[in-house]
Amino acid sequence: MRVVLLLIRVLAIATITFSIGLCNGIPGWPPLCKESERRALLMFKQDLEDPANRLSSWVADEGSDCCRWTGVVCDHITGHIHELHLNSSDSDWGSNSFFGGKINPSLLSLQHLNYLDLSNNGFSTQIPSFFGSMTSLTHLNLGYSLFDGVIPHKLGNLSSLHYLNLSFNDLKVENLQWISSLSQLKHLDLSSINLRKASDWLQVTNMLPSLVELDMSDCELDQIPPQPTPNFTSLVVLDLSLNIFNSLMPRWVFSLKNLVSLHLSFCGFHGPIPSISQNITSLREIDLSNNSISLDTIPKWLFNQKFLELSLEANQLTGQLPSSIQNMTGLTALNLGGNKFNSTIPEWLYNLNNLESLHLSRNALRGEVSSSIGNLKSLRHLDLSGNSISGPIPMSLGDLSSLAELDISGNQFNGTFIEVIGQLKMLTYLDISSNSFKGTVSEVSFSNLTKLKHFIAKGNSFTLKTSRDWLPPFQLENLQLDSWHLGPEWPMWLQTQTQLTYLSLSGTGISSTIPTWFWNLTSQLGYLNLSHNQLYGEIQNIVAAPGSTVDLGSNQFTGALPIVPTSLFWLDLSNSSFSGSVFHFFCDRPDEPKQLYVLHLGNNLLTGKVPDCWMSWQDLGFLNMVNNYLTGNVPVSIGYLQQLDSLHLRNNHLYGELPHSLQNCTMLSIVDLGGNGFVGSIPIWMGKSLPWLNVLNLRSNEFEGDIPFEICYLKSLQILDLARNKLSGTLPRCFHNLSAMANLSESFQSPLFGISVFDEPYTVPENEILVTKGVEVEYTKILKYVKSMDLSCNFMYGEIPEELTSLLILQSLNLSNNRFTGRIPSKIGNMERLESLDFSMNQLHGEIPPSMKNLTFLSHLNLSYNNLTGRIPESTQLQSLDQSSFVGNELCGAPLNKNCSANGVIPPPTVEKDGGGGYRLLEDGWFYVSLGVGFFTGFWIVLGSLLVNMPWSILLSQLLNRIVLKMYHVIVEYV
Repeated sequence: MRVVLLLIRVLAIATITFSIGLCNGIPGWPPLCKESERRALLMFKQDLEDPANRLSSWVADEGSDCCRWTGVVCDHITGHIHELHLNSSDSDWGSNSFFGGKINPSLLSLQHLNYLDLSNNGFSTQIPSFFGSMTSLTHLNLGYSLFDGVIPHKLGNLSSLHYLNLSFNDLKVENLQWISSLSQLKHLDLSSINLRKASDWLQVTNMLPSLVELDMSDCELDQIPPQPTPNFTSLVVLDLSLNIFNSLMPRWVFSLKNLVSLHLSFCGFHGPIPSISQNITSLREIDLSNNSISLDTIPKWLFNQKFLELSLEANQLTGQLPSSIQNMTGLTALNLGGNKFNSTIPEWLYNLNNLESLHLSRNALRGEVSSSIGNLKSLRHLDLSGNSISGPIPMSLGDLSSLAELDISGNQFNGTFIEVIGQLKMLTYLDISSNSFKGTVSEVSFSNLTKLKHFIAKGNSFTLKTSRDWLPPFQLENLQLDSWHLGPEWPMWLQTQTQLTYLSLSGTGISSTIPTWFWNLTSQLGYLNLSHNQLYGEIQNIVAAPGSTVDLGSNQFTGALPIVPTSLFWLDLSNSSFSGSVFHFFCDRPDEPKQLYVLHLGNNLLTGKVPDCWMSWQDLGFLNMVNNYLTGNVPVSIGYLQQLDSLHLRNNHLYGELPHSLQNCTMLSIVDLGGNGFVGSIPIWMGKSLPWLNVLNLRSNEFEGDIPFEICYLKSLQILDLARNKLSGTLPRCFHNLSAMANLSESFQSPLFGISVFDEPYTVPENEILVTKGVEVEYTKILKYVKSMDLSCNFMYGEIPEELTSLLILQSLNLSNNRFTGRIPSKIGNMERLESLDFSMNQLHGEIPPSMKNLTFLSHLNLSYNNLTGRIPESTQLQSLDQSSFVGNELCGAPLNKNCSANGVIPPPTVEKDGGGGYRLLEDGWFYVSLGVGFFTGFWIVLGSLLVNMPWSILLSQLLNRIVLKMYHVIVEYV
């Protein structure tokens, strides 16, 4: 037996030695790729778009071995091409290095190809049907490549396919019957493909006996077909998340005996989690987050499993953390964030010493963190953000030697933190923002944090004290120190942080110029915020990465506007002292399309005309140039800004009529042109062409004529300010069609307010200055909740239509300083959300409607200087107002000092018959009669002589006109 074994070993060694010698000694080894396959690859390359020349090795030179080309893998014995790896990475998208173009059918010549990966590219074409003829394929990955159209059913011919990924493409699917023939399929990923019409999805996938992993997340599936227990005998991973089933959770998913990973988040499941009779021994990872599961519907079996990962994030769990979790001693990941737990963190939680990841964010947890947290030795990720946890950080937190990510932002932690945090040597991500930390932080505090990449600490009261030549031990990618005290000198240690992509130092007290070396650092920054400091000097050029955000607002910069990259996405240079013409900023480099979406230049000293080169700025969505010294007309080219959502030109020196081309900007939601000298009538096209308009502010201009009834088409309008113009005519009765002022369900539809899908720093700097309650108020964060109408200081007349009272959620209404007549609408009390109402300086008469006592939110009312009579309605709100709200009328009752008689009429003055200083009409009356006759006679003697003399008559007329106009302007300015 030993001889046989020895012989086998000798033969094996001899075979290996011979093989090595053969491979190294025989010419032509390893074999070159086949010429026919080399030509096929070259033809394929011709139709491919390769902007970064990633396939530079694919050359037609004789002797070039295609088996050595980028992305090509050949069989080491036959030389046939077996694999093509032409996928791109996320970084390739950032540098525009992904592949595109057409896919040449020459790939059919690669008859031995079994692996094809074209994922993460930008083909923007249909999936070629000839892929269905490449029957040797076992692996096909087309995910994230912008394919569109219908999925070719010929893919069902790939009977040897083990792996198919079509995810994140804009594909259409009528049914999935073609998949049923892929009997060898083990991995199927159709995530983010619209499968709404594929009602057979469960039946078809159930026919794949070898299926191990099924991902149909975010496929717009809206129902789980009624089906007996599916026969997914081999299924290990099931992901149906991000579909809106809006139903009970299906029982069968908990009967799949080999299932290891289950993802059912964002599915609209409600009601109880199904109870089961047997244990699920294989299930280790379960994600039921973002549904409508309540605590009392969680069955006991769920907490008796040997789960490694459990996520019940963003459901309706309330009260205390479920104590049953302490039975799950093997848990490595627990996510209960986004619920409504309102207790302290229980002590038993700190005994789950296998935990590697713990998320309890966005609850209402309170109290202090126990020192027992040091028991969680395995913890690598800890998220307690968005709670009400108070007190200092316990020193035992420093014992978590494996902790890599810590987020305690948005709490009430106090004291200092560095003594503890500085011990966490493995820390890569730290977010302590929006707490009550304070004190001084020195460079010694960071000496152990050599792995730190993300340091987010804004919204605390720290002072950073370092030496001028400090060399931080870390290389940060994300640094946010807003509200720290860093100044007044520029932090020189920043020049060592060469890997930064996100930098925010807003409100840090820096008072200096920006050093030139800093702009070398910003070339890779995706976000830069130096706002609300005291930075000064001129800026020649701004350097930033493509698609980045730069916020330098609220500083003291001077000089001309800087040159900015055309690829910038967001730029804020507001609230400084930039001066000079805006022409060069906008109109230089006209052949370079600008990608800027948000531009804020408001509150500077900019001059010149509004530039006439907007054809180069067609991506612009937000434009703010308020409070500058711009002159001239708004140019016609502004009509090129068809993506424009928000236009702010308030308080400049603009004039003329609004250009008709502005109606091409159909996405506009905010138009603020107040405080200029625009003339003409309010354009009819505003009501017809701007359907998304939320805010229309034309205040303090020279518009005249009627308010066009087409304004009533603006169903999204919730702020209308036309005050201080020369408008005349009656109030449109169709105002009741302004449904955003009438219905609670209506709200801002602006795409810019939808930009809050970004992080908080990317919030659009929207604001409006409105006159409400008699004073100017600037609205920013709550602007989208404001409902206001101001038509004051015009020449409008007629009655206030009863239809106006249909604007039930209007908060402020001002019709003062007009010529309205008639009565106050009797249903004014229907407008129960009114906080400010001003009808003063009109010619209204009659009584105050009794319904006005329903205005319980009213804190400002002005009915002064009308012809109102009678008793002021009695209500807690009206009687609490100042007397000035009612002066200049014939009203009585509180809060006025005039008492009313029983029938509500003001009693006449008392007449005394004799002595005592009484009023004696017969005796004193003759004196006043004779005085009036004398004045009348003398007046007409003088006036008659002037009227006979024509030149004197003209001069007198002009004098009287000037006096009247002077009095009018004084009254208007006073009001």
